[in-house]
Amino acid sequence: MNQLAKQQEVAHVHDEAQAPLAIDMTPMAMMAKAITSGASIEVLERLAGLQERWEANQAKKAFDTALARARSNLPVILKTQQGHNYKYEDLPTIAKAIDPVLAEHGLSYRWNTESNGMVKVTCVICHKGGHAEENSLSSAPDTSGSKNPIQALGSAVTYLQRYTLKAALGLSASKDDDGCATNAGDPVSEEQLQALIDKADEVGADKAKFCAYMKVEGFADIPASQFKRAMEALEAKRKKTS
Repeated sequence: MNQLAKQQEVAHVHDEAQAPLAIDMTPMAMMAKAITSGASIEVLERLAGLQERWEANQAKKAFDTALARARSNLPVILKTQQGHNYKYEDLPTIAKAIDPVLAEHGLSYRWNTESNGMVKVTCVICHKGGHAEENSLSSAPDTSGSKNPIQALGSAVTYLQRYTLKAALGLSASKDDDGCATNAGDPVSEEQLQALIDKADEVGADKAKFCAYMKVEGFADIPASQFKRAMEALEAKRKKTS
């Protein structure tokens, strides 16, 4: 071996010796090291808590990534169902469009329902990594159209299921105008939607008639640009009945 080759070999060995070791510094690795070194129970308990928080943070990151990727592939939902002076999308239509995309990214959803005079529906979006996030809306039972108490409850639950899911996923919907979708502007926010529902319940408005007046299928379809007008119209309902 010539002198230059010997010098290069010595330099290579020196560099490897000086390079930092690749260490997995996860809380679990730290705990294993602590156990080996005979750490106290208190130290191990703190490391166990740190591991739980680390895992939760990793699950949250995985959830955010999956949801962002799924949202980029979610289709615009077409309103193909005909109501009174409006078109709408029903829950089966939404599910058929979004379920394959969500499943591809390890996401699923379910609802929790509470009823104590008011109806509260919570949509839970879950990821296979363990993280989940919730979105809730409340409403009085839908007594429009001479519904009996059970029908009024079921109608409100179905309505809230549809709109908590749409709000949680940021879904948009367009009318099916013979294949040409139209967009009336961004819909009301989750906070505005709840404010509209609360106001309608407060003044005793017939939600179905009010939606027909606003030319929408449901409160969540009211464009944000029409929020003020909708609130004023509901307030006018109070004045007429007072």
